[in-house]
Amino acid sequence: MKNIFPNFKKVYNEFPRLFWVVVLARFIDSLGGTILFPFFSLYVTQKFGVGMMQAGILLGINSFFALFGSMVGGALADKFGRRRLILLGLVLSGLSSLSLGLADSIQMMYPLVVFVGLLVSLANPAHEAVLADILPEAKRQEGYGILRVAFNCAWIFGTALGGFIATRSFFALFVIDAVISCIVAVLLFRLLPETKPKVREEAGHREASFWETVKGYRIVARDLAFMGFILSGMLALVVYIQQYGSLAVYLRDTHGIDSKGYGVILSITGLEVVVFQFWISRLIRYRPPFLIMMLGAGIFAVGVFMYGLVSGFVMFVIAAIIVCVGEMLYFPTSQVVIARFAPKEMRGRYMAVAGFIASVPNAIGPATAGYLLDNFDQRLLWYIGGFLCLISAPGYLALHTRLGSQERFILSPPEKDPVGA
Repeated sequence: MKNIFPNFKKVYNEFPRLFWVVVLARFIDSLGGTILFPFFSLYVTQKFGVGMMQAGILLGINSFFALFGSMVGGALADKFGRRRLILLGLVLSGLSSLSLGLADSIQMMYPLVVFVGLLVSLANPAHEAVLADILPEAKRQEGYGILRVAFNCAWIFGTALGGFIATRSFFALFVIDAVISCIVAVLLFRLLPETKPKVREEAGHREASFWETVKGYRIVARDLAFMGFILSGMLALVVYIQQYGSLAVYLRDTHGIDSKGYGVILSITGLEVVVFQFWISRLIRYRPPFLIMMLGAGIFAVGVFMYGLVSGFVMFVIAAIIVCVGEMLYFPTSQVVIARFAPKEMRGRYMAVAGFIASVPNAIGPATAGYLLDNFDQRLLWYIGGFLCLISAPGYLALHTRLGSQERFILSPPEKDPVGA
């Protein structure tokens, strides 16, 4: 147990103060998000009396337009910096929460989710780039692990509290999320400086205009190994992410487990991350990253298959715990790999394209999942999802074979690690 629970004072001193500012802000912001968005599908189906397919179409439209917003945001982050975009994104997030909560018809929801997808996603690449900016390579694996611990601390409280509030007032969830976004915006306005590396100026090269920055996406698209990494990620996550939306409806309609039970399941997995993530991050930090991601995708498959095979609250908790083990291996490693792919001067654009790993599954997954849930045996969704997780694994093996011996993907011990962001 001593190896699992770190010396917190020692860990705190190993990271710069600005890193902890970002962690605190992400925790507070995630608290608002986890109170609201795991219950969005329940809100739409209950308030407007529509099926899960229509709720999934709304989520898919939101994610589809988020792709465009994120692409613009990645170029903006590389051209103008991270801070202003992050603050703008928080303000827009608060406004969008209120607008979605005030909508009085399903028809009004469609233009709203387009607006939310385009504008709120502008800040996503800037959020992801900040951690790579402020942490040296030797600390990124642990840093992203700590960020996941903070996020899951929010899950513990947010999902349980959200499930409790949702049984009384869905609108209150939207108000709470909006208020929290404003609190985080004030915090970061006071404490977050600009972190964008001054690479272009030092190299004597300036992109002539914002349009030239946008055209830099051609460089990302020609990075075929990176695009293969994106494709494998999309396959691994296309149904995995449904446990944060469709799973709530599946548990309610097929197994009689209400929103409070769903919230408890998510809170248990959040506690799992809080207890074990830092230990796992340290355990795997010098292991071949693509093989770790392959293992994580395989564990996803086991847990997702279980969602379709088991019944009873306890068995769903066990399935969620197994999926969470895959998460603890997969996600911090994924963030480290993305940062290793990206040149310093293109971090925002690489982070924007990396957002496709989640955004494309979010765009096509909810409507597809809703169609399956509404028209077929609801267990079929999880069988398909487990299969897709499995077929993503050879992609990571191929990346390991091609790139695993390159220095940038060998996560060396600290005395051999290059220092500096």
